Amino acid sequence: MTVAYLGLGANLGDARQTLKDAVVCLAQQHTISVLAKSSFYRTAPIDAGGDDYFNCVVKLDTTSPVRHLLALCHKIEHHFGRERPFRNAPRTLDLDILLYGEQSIEEPDLIVPHPRLVERAFVLVPLLEIEPALIIPQRGRADAFLASVAQQRIEKVKSPCQCPMLSALADTGDTAKGTCS
Repeated sequence: MTVAYLGLGANLGDARQTLKDAVVCLAQQHTISVLAKSSFYRTAPIDAGGDDYFNCVVKLDTTSPVRHLLALCHKIEHHFGRERPFRNAPRTLDLDILLYGEQSIEEPDLIVPHPRLVERAFVLVPLLEIEPALIIPQRGRADAFLASVAQQRIEKVKSPCQCPMLSALADTGDTAKGTCS
């Protein structure tokens, strides 16, 4: 088993529900256990136009090799209607492998740790929410990079329900629309 962290983001359609449903899709995979999910955050697009994004980070335990995990991320994106008409285009769903164990990978279509991990508040803040003492391989403590992203707009999204039990159910995606194929 390998601990991996994925960044999820969306800014088209019902982005918040899409993130909930995507977490359910991940949890339904026999090679994945979802260990933790951050809160949802609303953020301004960076290097792009369009509506605000909703973002979160999930911590996984997986038996999938990193290439299989990448293929699964692409399959789930496709399931939710992801198109790639141009770089940084608005999207129905974006799944990025942020970290995969202690591995460092530098290939044309896959770089881990994610190359912009330490440059984006929408990744660092939710990542640190679920793993406050995280060490990024070859870079150091994740919290050391917070000051460099402090100017980026990010706000934690409050759950519409203040009842802890109902909020927990909603956050696990028990109300998700269908399943992931």
